[in-house]
Amino acid sequence: MKITSTSCICPVLVCLCFVQRCYGTAHHSSIKVTRNQTKHTEGETEVHHRPKRGWVWNQFFVLEEHMGPDPQYVGKLHSNSDKGDGSVKYILTGEGAGTIFIIDDTTGDIHSTKSLDREQKTHYVLHAQAIDRRTNKPLEPESEFIIKVQDINDNAPKFTDGPYIVTVPEMSDMGTSVLQVTATDADDPTYGNSARVVYSILQGQPYFSVDPKTGVIRTALHNMDREAREHYSVVIQAKDMAGQVGGLSGSTTVNITLTDVNDNPPRFPQKHYQLYVPESAQVGSAVGKIKANDADTGSNADMTYSITNGDGIGVFSISTDKDTREGILSLKKPLNYEKKKSYTLNIEGANTHLDFRFSHLGPFKDATMLKIIVGDVDEPPHFSMPSYVMDVYENAKVGTIVGTVLAQDPDSANSLVRYFINRSAEEDRFFNIDANTGTIKTSKVLDREETPWYNITVTASENDNPGLLSHVSVGIRVLDVNDNPPELAREYDIVVCENSKPGQVIHTITATDKDDFANGPRFNFFLDERLPTNPNFTLKDNEAAAPSPSGFVHAREMGVCGPAMQKPSCPPLV
Repeated sequence: MKITSTSCICPVLVCLCFVQRCYGTAHHSSIKVTRNQTKHTEGETEVHHRPKRGWVWNQFFVLEEHMGPDPQYVGKLHSNSDKGDGSVKYILTGEGAGTIFIIDDTTGDIHSTKSLDREQKTHYVLHAQAIDRRTNKPLEPESEFIIKVQDINDNAPKFTDGPYIVTVPEMSDMGTSVLQVTATDADDPTYGNSARVVYSILQGQPYFSVDPKTGVIRTALHNMDREAREHYSVVIQAKDMAGQVGGLSGSTTVNITLTDVNDNPPRFPQKHYQLYVPESAQVGSAVGKIKANDADTGSNADMTYSITNGDGIGVFSISTDKDTREGILSLKKPLNYEKKKSYTLNIEGANTHLDFRFSHLGPFKDATMLKIIVGDVDEPPHFSMPSYVMDVYENAKVGTIVGTVLAQDPDSANSLVRYFINRSAEEDRFFNIDANTGTIKTSKVLDREETPWYNITVTASENDNPGLLSHVSVGIRVLDVNDNPPELAREYDIVVCENSKPGQVIHTITATDKDDFANGPRFNFFLDERLPTNPNFTLKDNEAAAPSPSGFVHAREMGVCGPAMQKPSCPPLV
C-alpha cells in the first residue's frame, strides 16, 4: 500500500515507503508499490525485496482553520493488493470518520470536510482497512494511523493575570527587578514561531525596561524620587512569531507605585516664629503649636521635638503629637507680664527612624527660633499672704481691731482695692472689715468658752474692674481671759467607816475651770470660814495632782461606820 499527501515537513521512509507532504503546497505524489519492488519517482533504480503485503503510511497532516469552498485533501490510502480494477474497498473508522474525515472507498483518498482548530484538538486517531469488494474479506489487517492538525498562527499571546499592581522602593538602583510578567500563546510551541513570544515596552520609558525573553520589568533610571512622581502606568506587549512583522500581539498594564524611604529631612518653613501667650495661661496647659514639614510619609516622616536652648527652657516644655506630627508647647511655670515680658526658645525637630543608606542627604533634623510674647492680662488683686491667722481676746469691746489683710493690683495700672467679708456663715457676722484698708474689727463680744476659733473669708476686688475677685481665708483665734471661777466636778456623798483612823484619806474631791489652762489650775481647796467647822474632818490640797486638781478629806476621830452622811453636810469648798 502507498500513501500520498498534499504536504509534509520532510520525507520519511517508514516500512516500505512514506509519502512526501510539503507545507503550504498542493503537490501530490503517488508511489505505486508492487509485491517485490519499489519504484522511486526520481529514478528508475529497482530494489528487490521479499514479497510482502501491507499498509504503507506514516502520519497525515491537515491544516487548521481551513476556510476553502472544497473539502481539504488530507492524503491517500493504498494497498499493494490494489490492482486499480476497483476490487479493493477502503474503509475508514475512528475519531471523526464519516463526519470530519471522508474517504473514497475506491481510490483511498481522504478529505476533511470541516474547519479544524488545533487548540481544541491536536490530532485524530483513525483505523483503515482494505477488503475485497466481492467477498467482503479483509485484504490487509486493520491498521491505526494519526491525522495531526497542523498549527497556524491564529492565537495572540495573552496575559492571564493583568492588569498588575506592584510597588518598588524609591531611590532603587537602576536595574532593580520590579515584576515578571508572563504571556501565554495557545499555538503549537513545537512548530515554527507561532508560540514564540517576545516582550517589549509600549509605555513607561525611560523609567522602566522589560527583558524581551523573560518578561522581567526593571527600573531603568537611577534614584527615582517618589516625592517628584509616585505613580507610573507601564504597558507591556507580548508578540509571537519572535516579534517579527505579522506576528500577533497582546498587551497588559502594570501600575507601579514608588514606596517611600526616608530620604527627606524635616524642615521648618521659617527660621523665626513668634507666639503670643497671655500671662493668665494655666500651668500644664498647651499654649501653642509648631510643625516641621517632611516630604516623606508614614514612619519615615515621624519626628520628635525638643527645646535645645533659650531663656524659656525652664518655663516651657514641648511634646510631639504623633497623629499630626506637631510640636505642642506647654507651660511649666506661671507667667508674669510685670516681671518678664518675653522668652526665646530654640526648637529642634528630628526624624526618629533613620535609613543610613541616605545619611549623605542629612542631617535629618532642623532647628528654628521661637520668640514668646507674654501678654498683659487684667488680673485680680493678689493678697500678700495665701492665708492669715489673727488673735483677739475674748470679752473685747465691740470694734476692737483684730488685724489687717492686704491685697494689691498686680497690673501696672495698680488699681485701688476694696475688701468685704463673705457672709455665708453665722460666724462671719462677728466681724466687720474696713472696705478701704482691710482692717478687721469685732462686731460682737466674743466668748472663748463658746467659740474658740473663727474662720472667715475675705474678698478683694478692684475698683476699676469689680468683676475681678480674689479670696483669702482668715483664721481668728479667740484668746482666753480668766473670766470663769472653778467649780466642783460633781456633788459628793461620802461614806466613812467608824474604824477610820485619824489622818486617813476618806475621799478626794476635784474641781474644773472653763478657762484656758493658763487661767485655770492650780486650784486652792479650803473650808469656808464663814460656816461652822466640823472638828471630825479636815481638807488638804493635793499639791502634786496638777493635771486633775483635787483635795483630800481626812478623818480626825473615830465615828460610826455607815451612811453617816447621806448628803454632804460639810461647808462648801472654795
